[in-house]
Amino acid sequence: MEKNLLHRKQSLYQSLDENFGIQKEVYRGQQYSQIYFARLHLMRTLLYSLIPNWKPHLPVCTVLGLEEGKDCIIVGTLYKHMKLKPSILDEYSKERSVSPLVQRHNFMHLDDNLVLEDESGRVKLSGCLLPSTYVTGEDKYVVFISGLSVGRSSSNPLQFQLLVDHITGHLGDEKEQTIAAQIVQVVIAGNSVEVPHGLLNGQNLGSKDQSRLFEPIKELDILLTQIAASIPLDIMPGSSDPANFSLPQQPLHRCLFPGSSAYNTFRSCTNPHCFELDNIRFLGTSGQNIDDLGKYSEANNNIDFMERTLRWRHLAPTAPNTLGCYPFTDRDPFYVETCPHVYFVGNQDKYESRLIKGSEGQMVMLICIPRFAETGVAVVLNIRNLECHMLSFATQIHS
Repeated sequence: MEKNLLHRKQSLYQSLDENFGIQKEVYRGQQYSQIYFARLHLMRTLLYSLIPNWKPHLPVCTVLGLEEGKDCIIVGTLYKHMKLKPSILDEYSKERSVSPLVQRHNFMHLDDNLVLEDESGRVKLSGCLLPSTYVTGEDKYVVFISGLSVGRSSSNPLQFQLLVDHITGHLGDEKEQTIAAQIVQVVIAGNSVEVPHGLLNGQNLGSKDQSRLFEPIKELDILLTQIAASIPLDIMPGSSDPANFSLPQQPLHRCLFPGSSAYNTFRSCTNPHCFELDNIRFLGTSGQNIDDLGKYSEANNNIDFMERTLRWRHLAPTAPNTLGCYPFTDRDPFYVETCPHVYFVGNQDKYESRLIKGSEGQMVMLICIPRFAETGVAVVLNIRNLECHMLSFATQIHS
């Protein structure tokens, strides 16, 4: 009997979420210009250091110092002028108009153009730029899930329970249980609950409605308790979760999870979330940054958007213009200072993965995590070689 016992593997975990915390920030009515200045300073310092090995023969100047017919290098903030981008004036006209304005999923137009600006001024860009493009050891596994949407009327609780039973080693034969014992971390990337529509209408809730409001969170806590009793668990907030709306979203309050938070394996984390596991650096979001890019620029698929943000070294290039974020005064937490080994984004339409190589030989695995409530799919990553695959629990319940 003793020989057949399986022991779960462990990994060294280090949280790197300090940069996304808002504990010491003080809001004094400041505008968003300061975060743009902080972002420009970070990017300019980086890019200036690369110029000697890239274009040493070209002079560096400001927008105000541009001379016609002379090549030069300017580092500035890229602004995209969009004819169809929503504005508060559009919202006002909706209220006063007899016929409602058409809702758009994407706001691109053929007349869109790019502008580069720095402290001295701005200049319209032309040429080949396309506005539609811009804005070791043994096997150990990390399981990524997103979009559980507990509480949705169409959700299938059997799917998530099957996943829980599988990764905790309560399903399958000895071979499957041996693989389950190699799972060292579970990451839930946002949108874990879904509040019933119509409850949050600005009115005081009766006791019956209050119970309906909290029921999905209670159900989620029961499921998470089963995981946390066996495996270290990180949960990030998403757009539908009971957390602040603006990025970076702060950790979900532990009082929401009285069962699972009793375990030291349970961690409520920020969105974006950054951590290291056996010296492998993970960086990811619950998907708002990538979804917003899809409204204002074009790509073949969302993993292309992911690659762009990583190569641009900025997680949320549309914040604070069209993506809500806190008005930081002296820093920009979305600047990617250190290249991760794994970059993940939750709540996507389908699973995608791509291994990319950086200019200095860095290898990064990009992962799109699909919405579990709609697909029944989780993603498993082997931290030894960064290989990943789907774990599908798609089921159908016939009435």
